[in-house]
Amino acid sequence: MQKLKVSIIGATGYTGKELVKILMNHPKVELVYLTSFTYTGKNIDEVFPEFLNKLDKKLTNLDLELISQNSDLVFTALPHTVSMEVVPELLKKKVKVIDLSADYRLKNSTVYKEWYKKEHNQVSKVLLPEAVYGLPEIYLEKIKGALLVANPGCYPTSIILGIAPLLKHHFVEPEGIIIDSKSGASGAGRKLSLGLHFSECNENFKAYKIVKHNHIPEVEQELSSIYFEGENDKQKQQVTEMKVCFTPHLIPINRGILSTCYLSLKGSKKEEEVLEIYQKFYQRAPFVRIFEPPNLPEMKFSVGTNYCDIGFSIDERMGKIKIISVIDNLLKGAAGQAVQNMNIMSGFPETCGLV
Repeated sequence: MQKLKVSIIGATGYTGKELVKILMNHPKVELVYLTSFTYTGKNIDEVFPEFLNKLDKKLTNLDLELISQNSDLVFTALPHTVSMEVVPELLKKKVKVIDLSADYRLKNSTVYKEWYKKEHNQVSKVLLPEAVYGLPEIYLEKIKGALLVANPGCYPTSIILGIAPLLKHHFVEPEGIIIDSKSGASGAGRKLSLGLHFSECNENFKAYKIVKHNHIPEVEQELSSIYFEGENDKQKQQVTEMKVCFTPHLIPINRGILSTCYLSLKGSKKEEEVLEIYQKFYQRAPFVRIFEPPNLPEMKFSVGTNYCDIGFSIDERMGKIKIISVIDNLLKGAAGQAVQNMNIMSGFPETCGLV
């Protein structure tokens, strides 16, 4: 059987490396081009010695014409604001794209400019309504027919999957949502910065971007869509778009995200009721695991996998529900989810090549 020809633009960042690790062993994929601006001309095993005797592949410069001619699908693992210069050219050549930056996640170009400080050009702006937000547990059917998938951010993946069933069933109030997330250092990418030096991170624990983290509009967009789904425009206009209070933290581990979400319950709810809606909501989601109370997920359970582990506890005294949602930021939060989307777009089993 002919394999899907796949290329990775930006193969030497943390996410690009994880994509290579998954796809080199994917039974239905042939890796064609791996690009790297920094390491052009080197072999992949010179940059990452763990590929020695496993993958013999040269890193190339970015040649969109060549990549388009010889690829069925391309992953763009580029920094935010850079993908928008590349993705339209690939789509012009009828190549399917999974973009791992934030460039096509937000439907409103004005909101994107506010948070990312760059404006989409006209060609790129036209693609915003066409891009499918790549959260398979929510948008499976749309992903199947997509030409462009905007792979979600790592924090948003843990948050949205964690609380989507509660919002869908209106078990909670849409106001006053508080989210406290902890992430390993790889979430900041491979580029060097002072705050990520070993002596700065080790034996330390800090909050950062506590008011305006750029994942906030992505979370608000998707949570609003889930909560107000099925309501007409007039009803939607009567309620202000959902807003969340989000605080990210850096912890001294390599990878993993744990998000604790605090929501106000609408009336009294039993654990059995909540557990039932979670189990039903994710009954066809192979990479979501629901923990039955009083059990709660921990980082070590999901790191190294493509799973999102979710648990909860009801605080009756406060009328709150606390959701714990855990993922590997480089897998379910990036590369693993991207391959999950590729499988869906290509008609492969959703779990193919993933653990």
